[in-house]
Amino acid sequence: MTQQHLKIIEQRLLWLSHWMIHNANHIRPKVDGIKVGGHQASSASMVSILTALYFSALRPEDRVAVKPHASPVFHAMHYLMGNLSRKKMENFRGYEGVQSYPSRTKDVDDVDFSTGSVGLGVAITAFASLVQDYVRAKDWGATLPEGRMIALMGDAELDEGNIHECLQEGWKHGLRNCWWVVDYNRQSLDGVVREGLWTRIESLFTAFGWDVIRLKHGVLQQAAFAEPGGARLRDWIDRCPNELYSALTFEGGAVWRARLMEDLGDQGDISALIERRSDAELAALMENLGGNCVSTMAEAFAAIDHDRPTCFLAYTVKGWGTPIAGHKDNHGGLMTKAQMADWQRRMGVPEGQEWEPLATVEDKEALRSFLWQVPFFAAGHRRFHDDWIDVPALEISVEREISTQTAFGKILDDLARGDSRLAQRIVTTSPDVTGTTGLGPWVNRRGLFARDARPDTFRERKIASTAKWDFSPAGQHVELGIAEMNLFLTLGAAGLSHSLFGRRLIPIGTVYDPFICRGLDALNYACYQDARFMIVGTPSGVTLAPEGGAHQSIGTPLIGVAQDGLAAFEPAFVDELSTIMEWAFDYLQRDGEGDPDERTWLRDETGGSVYLRLTTNPLEQPGKRRDEAFRQGAIDGAYWLREPGANCEVVIAYQGAVAPEAIRAAGLIGEDRRGVGVLAVTSADRLHAGWNAAQRARARGNSGARAHVERLMADVPRDCLLVTVIDGHPATLSWIGGVHGHRTLPLGVEHFGQTGTIVDLYRHFGIDCASIVDRVSSLSSGRRIVAPV
Repeated sequence: MTQQHLKIIEQRLLWLSHWMIHNANHIRPKVDGIKVGGHQASSASMVSILTALYFSALRPEDRVAVKPHASPVFHAMHYLMGNLSRKKMENFRGYEGVQSYPSRTKDVDDVDFSTGSVGLGVAITAFASLVQDYVRAKDWGATLPEGRMIALMGDAELDEGNIHECLQEGWKHGLRNCWWVVDYNRQSLDGVVREGLWTRIESLFTAFGWDVIRLKHGVLQQAAFAEPGGARLRDWIDRCPNELYSALTFEGGAVWRARLMEDLGDQGDISALIERRSDAELAALMENLGGNCVSTMAEAFAAIDHDRPTCFLAYTVKGWGTPIAGHKDNHGGLMTKAQMADWQRRMGVPEGQEWEPLATVEDKEALRSFLWQVPFFAAGHRRFHDDWIDVPALEISVEREISTQTAFGKILDDLARGDSRLAQRIVTTSPDVTGTTGLGPWVNRRGLFARDARPDTFRERKIASTAKWDFSPAGQHVELGIAEMNLFLTLGAAGLSHSLFGRRLIPIGTVYDPFICRGLDALNYACYQDARFMIVGTPSGVTLAPEGGAHQSIGTPLIGVAQDGLAAFEPAFVDELSTIMEWAFDYLQRDGEGDPDERTWLRDETGGSVYLRLTTNPLEQPGKRRDEAFRQGAIDGAYWLREPGANCEVVIAYQGAVAPEAIRAAGLIGEDRRGVGVLAVTSADRLHAGWNAAQRARARGNSGARAHVERLMADVPRDCLLVTVIDGHPATLSWIGGVHGHRTLPLGVEHFGQTGTIVDLYRHFGIDCASIVDRVSSLSSGRRIVAPV
């Protein structure tokens, strides 16, 4: 009875997913000429797989990343289960309708992992499995049920490099409880994939310790192979080129018959096997590949009784069961109105009942009873939460000169010495630059994570080393290889632990700042998931002078400004850093829907992730500053280090490591100019976001809305010159001049640097004290200010 129910559900999902797409493209009123789309063929090839998985194999603790182009089937499934309204379905790919691709944050149905960016939804399941092992190894997570992390993927997704990087990282960490189901329809966006790809797929996975299960033939084909002459049919199918198989599928039963009789007809067993079937039955037989057979898929899933990572290579027909099956242009193609009308008749769906979930079901009560008992759905909504973690005060004693990177390490080291709940939940990770990004002291105290303990051989042999790297289940650092995509996927998975597993982690990742760009797609993906983590980019900028242009970052401050879901900071001094980190540990945990804070107009109650851009350049510290204006200003994005006078002629606004140059320049300029002000910017991102938000509030009628940056600059005379300075792209700060219309001189770095000293490169790019003074002088009438060299 179960197999019969699965077959009914499969057909219902096939219809509902395709009708939803058809409605969006051919029935729903259009307001523009843009094609809506929806990937009917890619949905059809996955429908049997999704049916077998969700309605037979899954348990509530399992988590799934659904192939992006199969999102209509996913939404149809939740509609069938009563978890999604018809209005949402009717507005597929429309405003406030179900999303084009499954989204944790935009869809209302139970999406585990967003999968809009091809390949990343696959890889994150492996890192989620590693995070599950990490959490279960701790005293506070040991009772969690053990789930499987599952990805449903297209074969073309294997072109994505992040999948290959992920496989190697999984092997290093003993990946388990991970299934990847490959929809092997042998078609990509623009055509048919290369012959023999399956052999490469199998060798790839087996090389990294995965079990590979090839599901090529469905139950109809297997039964036919057992008939007299069946062995020859099987041999023909196995040898048939991809393009020919796809073309014959599109052309249908009569063409199948002609080709098979031409190649195999013998007036004996094989001819009889073919002749016993009508054209429709022959077409159904030839399209009955393993991945399009719900019984075959359900049996394959049920047979797994171990926790080894497993790849199911499921052969499918793209567009299976529809008039566009097999055509090489069907990826973005749609059934015409005429094709849909004919297909509707063949599917037995009465006119007017297109949206009826059980329209073609004879025994509706029996199916409803079955659906109510499906284990995966019986548990209801599977988004968890965890209690708030208190954040202790973060204060460290600092030397007269210290870098923000060193201070970051000291803050974590202080936390590592204690036993706070925050320290217990911090998990750090880094792509092979742990020691050079400030994490060494933390790792020495808290250890590296591994499911099985491994001693430090150097320590055992009494060889002196600053790194005391013991691996154990108690460890709190996950060491990664140098693939930055893996770093951000790890942070994304760990940053969802509270929602996926009900145990909150505070993930902190470090990476050389320029190499954030190498993992930018995965960073954006993690933020789109609303994962919560701290990423520390260090060292940064041309301040990393001896390393040369390949290791110096330019545009990363602009990434911090532009990236949604990420609050970016670049503190210059240690007290700024400790204040920001204390706030950040709290901010990572927020998930409210509060109104904007009228002090900043930022929706801080919603929380998010945090990006710190730090430096290895030791700076002289200003001493302890405890006043609230400083503390709040550092969090809000800026504060006056030197307040401008009533007749101020010049204001210097700086961010980050160039602080000493800006401060010295202000002192020299102040000898000849009145009331020079110095604005310490800790976050151009938060300043800019608050300014935009306040302007939107005023546009909606709240005339009293004022952003933090607007209040800071309110008393600066209109004819004052604003100089902005940053070790990064000057556009990061130049917009501040537009807040109240000040003439602005933006200084920064726009071109690749070269090897040299900090003095050399600051002078080369005009962000040193002398250059600042000289540029101000050249823009002002009167005496020329001469700065010391």
